[in-house]
Amino acid sequence: MSEISKINNINKINNINGIICVNKPENFTSFDVVAKMRGILKTRRIGHGGTLDPMATGVLPVFVGTATKACDMIPDTSKAYRAGFRLGISTDTLDITGKITAEYSKTVTKENILDVIPNFTGCIEQVPPMYSAVKINGQKLCNLARKGVEIERPARKVNIDSIKLESFDENSQSGVISVICSKGTYIRSLIDDIGKNLGCGGVMTSLVRTCSGGFTLEDCFTLEEIQSLADSGKIENAVCGVESVFNMLPKIVLDETKTRLYKNGVKLNLSNIGDVGTEFPRYTVYGYDGEFIGVASADFEKSELRVVKNFYLR
Repeated sequence: MSEISKINNINKINNINGIICVNKPENFTSFDVVAKMRGILKTRRIGHGGTLDPMATGVLPVFVGTATKACDMIPDTSKAYRAGFRLGISTDTLDITGKITAEYSKTVTKENILDVIPNFTGCIEQVPPMYSAVKINGQKLCNLARKGVEIERPARKVNIDSIKLESFDENSQSGVISVICSKGTYIRSLIDDIGKNLGCGGVMTSLVRTCSGGFTLEDCFTLEEIQSLADSGKIENAVCGVESVFNMLPKIVLDETKTRLYKNGVKLNLSNIGDVGTEFPRYTVYGYDGEFIGVASADFEKSELRVVKNFYLR
């Protein structure tokens, strides 16, 4: 690669503002992925869109440049997982990596599992596992668990849209489920609760996040692929616009005058924008030239469109 090509490549990398969807490898924390991406992209302005346990793989949206401003405002869309499980044992971590705390001789059939699964769909309460990043009284549960301390944890409401039993082998008492659920759901806890309901215990043996923030595994790149694209000057092939995580919000397109006013922080009169409707509190805002500007809130009592956060490059 010539010196000019190297310089152009560095400029491309330095000017990235968007989302790169990573297929997180096993035994990496989400922070490990961020650290690796910082090395590849030579920037510290990187964040991620949803923590995954080290043993988990799959969809991890990584936000780069100005897109990092969206990390704390990602809409609460459903996430999808494919999880391996094994019945007949319980562990302290609720997965196969933990210390076995109980063993059971009961044998479960596929029909037994299908009978209890409906009990865990809809809005349910779930107690966070001790080995988790949840904080209680300012302390991470996982830090307490590593010291052998277990404390009472309040149950949290989560929503399980669906659970599908993909496969189950009665000889090994092992199988796979697919789950679509709300943010904050622990699949380990779900499997543990199902095992308790069956009277035989259960642990998670593998976990793949197949969908998050509207992204699927088909949208993801491995860290090796991202490194290769960066080295060859084609990193833009892996970048999605930050607007992609706000696709579920209704869209407002401004004319040239209103685009200039809005970018300068002026509150726009909703009645002068067009058919905005009254059913949505937030909107994506695009300029007259098709540029994604940012996210706005609508105050229908005052008929005002206000900036929530802008992402355009000045």
